[in-house]
Amino acid sequence: MGKESSSNPMQWLNAMVSEPYYLFHFFTFFSYFVIRFNFVSHLLAPHLLALLLRREIQWLLVFAVLALIKGVKEETWEAFIADALFLAKICLFALAFTMDRRLAVWYIIVFLVIHMLTQQPPFQALGTSSKLTPLQLESLLTEGNTSKLWLVEFSASYSPACIRSSQQFPELSITYSNKNLSFGIVDLGLFPNAAQKFGISLSGSMGHLPTFILFENAAEVARFPELDFEAKFFNPKITKGLLSRHFELDRRFLEYVNGK
Repeated sequence: MGKESSSNPMQWLNAMVSEPYYLFHFFTFFSYFVIRFNFVSHLLAPHLLALLLRREIQWLLVFAVLALIKGVKEETWEAFIADALFLAKICLFALAFTMDRRLAVWYIIVFLVIHMLTQQPPFQALGTSSKLTPLQLESLLTEGNTSKLWLVEFSASYSPACIRSSQQFPELSITYSNKNLSFGIVDLGLFPNAAQKFGISLSGSMGHLPTFILFENAAEVARFPELDFEAKFFNPKITKGLLSRHFELDRRFLEYVNGK
C-alpha cells in the first residue's frame, strides 16, 4: 500500500478506541469468538464442530489472500480498512450461516444498525488545503490578491467514496501548493444548496462525489469527473496520480518554478 506516515496503523488503532464505527465493528466481530467457544462448542456434534473448524480455516485463508491483494492496490488506510471490513463481514456471515442460519440473520441486522448509526471517519488532516464555505470560496475566487488557480474538492462527509479518497487531496496539496495554486475543500453535506451552483449531484448513484474543480481567475477550466464522463455512472478510482495528470499539476508547478 502507498500509505503515508500521516495515516498509519497506529493512528487507526488509536481511532478504534474512540470512534464508534470501529468500536462497534470490533465488538461485533469479537462476539463471534464468544459465541463460538462458550456456546456453540458445547452444542454442536463432533462432526459439525470439525466441519466448522474447516470452514474457519478456509475463510481465514480467503480473507488473508483478498486483504493482501486489496492492501497492495489501495493507496490509503481509509480505503484499505473499508475493503477489509467488507471482506470480514462476508466471512463472518458465512461462518455464522454454518453454525445457525438465525445467527447469520442476526449479524446482518447488527451490521445494518451499525451502518445506520455510524460511519467510517474520514482522513482528518488538511495538508495545506483550507476548509471553505461557499461564500468564502466565491470571495477567494473573485478577489484579485489571491491565488490565480484554485483546485477545490467538493465532498460530503456521509459519502463512502469521499471517505475512501479523503487522504488523497490533502497530500496532493502538500506537494503542489504554491503562490499561484491553492487548494480548498467545500463540504456539500454542510452546504447542500451550493451543489446545484457547481453542477454537482448529491445523489450517490450519479457518481459526482467527490468532484474536483480547477478554477483560474474565477472561471472553471477543468473538473473531475467530467460532465460527459459522469453520464456513464462509472468513475475510476481516485488517486493522487490520476488527479495530478488530469489537472496537469506537474506542468503547472514547473511553470511556477520557472516564473512563467
